[in-house]
Amino acid sequence: MKKAILIFTILLSTSMVSFAQKFAYVDTDYILNQIPEYKAAQAELDKISVQWQKEIEAKYSEIDKMYKAYQAEQILLTEEMKKKREADIIAKEKEVKDLQKQRFGVDGELFKKRQELVKPIQDKVYAAVKAVAEKGGYAVIFDRAGDMVMLYASAKSDKSDDVLQSLGYKAGKSK
Repeated sequence: MKKAILIFTILLSTSMVSFAQKFAYVDTDYILNQIPEYKAAQAELDKISVQWQKEIEAKYSEIDKMYKAYQAEQILLTEEMKKKREADIIAKEKEVKDLQKQRFGVDGELFKKRQELVKPIQDKVYAAVKAVAEKGGYAVIFDRAGDMVMLYASAKSDKSDDVLQSLGYKAGKSK
Protein backbone atom coordinates (compact mmCIF):
# COMPACT_ATOMS: atom_id res chain seq x y z
CA MET A 1 0.00 0.00 0.00
CA LYS A 2 2.81 2.40 0.90
CA LYS A 3 4.45 1.56 -2.42
CA ALA A 4 1.24 2.41 -4.30
CA ILE A 5 0.93 5.75 -2.50
CA LEU A 6 4.58 6.53 -3.25
CA ILE A 7 4.14 5.69 -6.95
CA PHE A 8 0.93 7.74 -7.08
CA THR A 9 2.72 10.71 -5.44
CA ILE A 10 5.62 10.46 -7.89
CA LEU A 11 3.24 10.26 -10.85
CA LEU A 12 1.22 13.18 -9.56
CA SER A 13 4.29 15.37 -8.99
CA THR A 14 5.75 14.57 -12.42
CA SER A 15 2.45 15.34 -14.11
CA MET A 16 2.26 18.63 -12.18
CA VAL A 17 5.74 19.53 -13.42
CA SER A 18 4.69 18.86 -17.00
CA PHE A 19 1.79 21.29 -16.54
CA ALA A 20 4.06 23.99 -15.15
CA GLN A 21 3.95 27.06 -17.34
CA LYS A 22 6.63 29.63 -17.97
CA PHE A 23 5.65 33.24 -17.46
CA ALA A 24 7.46 36.46 -18.31
CA TYR A 25 6.67 40.12 -18.72
CA VAL A 26 7.60 43.03 -20.94
CA ASP A 27 7.22 46.77 -20.54
CA THR A 28 5.78 48.06 -23.82
CA ASP A 29 6.22 51.69 -22.75
CA TYR A 30 9.92 51.05 -22.28
CA ILE A 31 10.18 49.14 -25.56
CA LEU A 32 8.32 51.77 -27.60
CA ASN A 33 10.39 54.58 -26.09
CA GLN A 34 13.56 52.82 -27.30
CA ILE A 35 12.32 52.83 -30.92
CA PRO A 36 13.23 56.03 -32.82
CA GLU A 37 10.31 55.65 -35.25
CA TYR A 38 7.88 55.62 -32.34
CA LYS A 39 9.44 58.73 -30.83
CA ALA A 40 9.21 60.47 -34.21
CA ALA A 41 5.56 59.44 -34.61
CA GLN A 42 4.76 60.72 -31.10
CA ALA A 43 6.54 64.01 -31.83
CA GLU A 44 4.53 64.42 -35.05
CA LEU A 45 1.27 63.67 -33.23
CA ASP A 46 2.17 66.18 -30.51
CA LYS A 47 2.98 68.82 -33.13
CA ILE A 48 -0.32 68.26 -34.95
CA SER A 49 -2.25 68.27 -31.67
CA VAL A 50 -0.70 71.57 -30.53
CA GLN A 51 -1.37 73.15 -33.93
CA TRP A 52 -5.03 72.08 -33.92
CA GLN A 53 -5.46 73.16 -30.29
CA LYS A 54 -4.11 76.64 -31.12
CA GLU A 55 -6.51 76.86 -34.06
CA ILE A 56 -9.46 75.97 -31.82
CA GLU A 57 -8.34 78.39 -29.09
CA ALA A 58 -8.11 81.18 -31.70
CA LYS A 59 -11.68 80.46 -32.78
CA TYR A 60 -12.88 80.50 -29.16
CA SER A 61 -11.07 83.83 -28.69
CA GLU A 62 -12.92 85.17 -31.75
CA ILE A 63 -16.24 84.03 -30.24
CA ASP A 64 -15.32 85.73 -26.97
CA LYS A 65 -14.67 89.01 -28.85
CA MET A 66 -18.00 88.66 -30.65
CA TYR A 67 -19.79 88.15 -27.32
CA LYS A 68 -18.07 91.12 -25.64
CA ALA A 69 -18.89 93.34 -28.61
CA TYR A 70 -22.49 92.16 -28.44
CA GLN A 71 -22.67 92.94 -24.71
CA ALA A 72 -21.22 96.42 -25.27
CA GLU A 73 -23.65 97.23 -28.11
CA GLN A 74 -26.67 95.36 -26.76
CA ILE A 75 -28.41 98.50 -25.46
CA LEU A 76 -28.26 100.12 -28.89
CA LEU A 77 -29.53 97.12 -30.86
CA THR A 78 -33.10 96.36 -31.88
CA GLU A 79 -34.66 93.05 -30.82
CA GLU A 80 -34.18 91.69 -34.32
CA MET A 81 -30.50 92.69 -34.35
CA LYS A 82 -29.98 91.14 -30.90
CA LYS A 83 -31.46 87.83 -32.04
CA LYS A 84 -29.29 87.82 -35.17
CA ARG A 85 -26.10 88.50 -33.16
CA GLU A 86 -27.00 85.83 -30.59
CA ALA A 87 -27.70 83.35 -33.38
CA ASP A 88 -24.34 84.22 -35.00
CA ILE A 89 -22.51 83.64 -31.72
CA ILE A 90 -24.32 80.34 -31.09
CA ALA A 91 -23.64 79.17 -34.67
CA LYS A 92 -19.95 80.04 -34.32
CA GLU A 93 -19.74 78.13 -31.00
CA LYS A 94 -21.38 75.09 -32.59
CA GLU A 95 -18.95 75.29 -35.51
CA VAL A 96 -15.94 75.32 -33.17
CA LYS A 97 -17.31 72.47 -31.03
CA ASP A 98 -17.88 70.42 -34.19
CA LEU A 99 -14.32 71.16 -35.32
CA GLN A 100 -13.01 70.14 -31.90
CA LYS A 101 -14.96 66.87 -32.10
CA GLN A 102 -13.77 66.28 -35.67
CA ARG A 103 -10.14 66.75 -34.68
CA PHE A 104 -10.01 65.29 -31.15
CA GLY A 105 -13.15 63.11 -30.91
CA VAL A 106 -13.27 59.36 -30.44
CA ASP A 107 -12.90 58.66 -34.17
CA GLY A 108 -11.41 62.06 -34.94
CA GLU A 109 -8.50 63.01 -37.15
CA LEU A 110 -5.96 62.72 -34.32
CA PHE A 111 -7.12 59.18 -33.56
CA LYS A 112 -6.85 58.25 -37.25
CA LYS A 113 -3.41 59.84 -37.51
CA ARG A 114 -2.29 57.90 -34.41
CA GLN A 115 -3.57 54.68 -36.00
CA GLU A 116 -1.66 55.52 -39.18
CA LEU A 117 1.63 56.35 -37.47
CA VAL A 118 1.77 54.27 -34.28
CA LYS A 119 -0.26 51.11 -34.99
CA PRO A 120 2.28 49.61 -37.45
CA ILE A 121 5.03 50.04 -34.85
CA GLN A 122 2.87 48.48 -32.14
CA ASP A 123 2.04 45.57 -34.45
CA LYS A 124 5.76 44.93 -35.00
CA VAL A 125 6.34 44.99 -31.22
CA TYR A 126 3.52 42.52 -30.59
CA ALA A 127 4.85 40.23 -33.33
CA ALA A 128 8.29 40.37 -31.68
CA VAL A 129 6.74 39.60 -28.28
CA LYS A 130 5.05 36.57 -29.81
CA ALA A 131 8.33 35.44 -31.37
CA VAL A 132 10.18 35.82 -28.05
CA ALA A 133 7.39 33.89 -26.28
CA GLU A 134 7.50 31.05 -28.79
CA LYS A 135 11.30 30.90 -28.81
CA GLY A 136 11.51 30.93 -25.00
CA GLY A 137 8.60 28.56 -24.51
CA TYR A 138 6.57 31.06 -22.47
CA ALA A 139 2.90 30.31 -21.99
CA VAL A 140 2.10 33.89 -21.03
CA ILE A 141 3.87 37.23 -21.33
CA PHE A 142 2.33 40.06 -19.33
CA ASP A 143 2.62 43.75 -20.18
CA ARG A 144 3.92 45.65 -17.20
CA ALA A 145 2.94 48.98 -18.81
CA GLY A 146 -0.78 48.18 -18.79
CA ASP A 147 -3.29 48.24 -15.98
CA MET A 148 -2.10 44.89 -14.71
CA VAL A 149 -0.62 45.12 -11.25
CA MET A 150 2.56 43.21 -10.55
CA LEU A 151 3.56 43.35 -6.94
CA TYR A 152 6.81 41.56 -7.63
CA ALA A 153 8.60 40.55 -10.79
CA SER A 154 12.02 39.01 -11.05
CA ALA A 155 14.34 40.80 -13.45
CA LYS A 156 15.01 37.39 -15.03
CA SER A 157 11.40 37.35 -16.20
CA ASP A 158 11.65 40.73 -17.97
CA LYS A 159 11.88 40.02 -21.69
CA SER A 160 11.66 43.66 -22.86
CA ASP A 161 15.29 43.74 -24.02
CA ASP A 162 14.80 40.44 -25.87
CA VAL A 163 11.87 42.00 -27.75
CA LEU A 164 13.99 45.07 -28.61
CA GLN A 165 16.79 42.83 -29.89
CA SER A 166 14.26 40.83 -31.90
CA LEU A 167 13.18 44.11 -33.51
CA GLY A 168 16.81 44.97 -34.26
CA TYR A 169 17.27 47.69 -31.62
CA LYS A 170 19.77 48.04 -28.81
CA ALA A 171 18.51 47.68 -25.29
CA GLY A 172 18.11 50.92 -23.40
CA LYS A 173 20.15 52.11 -20.46
CA SER A 174 17.43 52.14 -17.83
CA LYS A 175 13.82 51.26 -17.30
